[in-house]
Amino acid sequence: MASFSISSPEANTNRSRESKRKKRRKIGGENHAEAVTTEKNRWKTATERQIYSTKLIEALRQSRRTSSSPATAVRETADRVLAAAARGRTRWSRALLTSRLRLQLGHKKVRVTGGVRCKKPAAKKREHVLQRKVRVLGRLVPGCRKISFPNLLEEATDYIAALEMQVRAMAALAESFPAPSARLGSAPICHSLR
Repeated sequence: MASFSISSPEANTNRSRESKRKKRRKIGGENHAEAVTTEKNRWKTATERQIYSTKLIEALRQSRRTSSSPATAVRETADRVLAAAARGRTRWSRALLTSRLRLQLGHKKVRVTGGVRCKKPAAKKREHVLQRKVRVLGRLVPGCRKISFPNLLEEATDYIAALEMQVRAMAALAESFPAPSARLGSAPICHSLR
């Protein structure tokens, strides 16, 4: 004789909840992986570089009027426009935008004065080589000093891709402008030894 097992409605709802939860996790994981790959490829598109280039030219025109040091103005403007192009989706872009705001508002760290300094213990444990490299990488990527290693790698790869796009765009802009001597209408200056 065959035995039939009749399950209670509570058991069925628990199973359906569990399957929905697993399905949700799976869908969320796929979307996250897909979003990461589109973010990496986003900086490699020609349209993104074109948008960045036009915004950079506009920002450089405005900063030229107010700047005291041209080299720092170009660097700060390029970083600010790059962070704005990232639309605040990454930690490094938000850090670049907020650091610029801090500079404008004039907040500065108080410097320690005097000869008294805290001494480090003489027998400092040697840091693991990988930990040291992670710390250095965290310092190189803006806003990533105190984040977990996987997040640091994600931010670093996005930041590197954005910087590569920035270099390509700025190189294209530099090639499109005439040389300074041609712009001024004078011949190149050659110094000869006499």
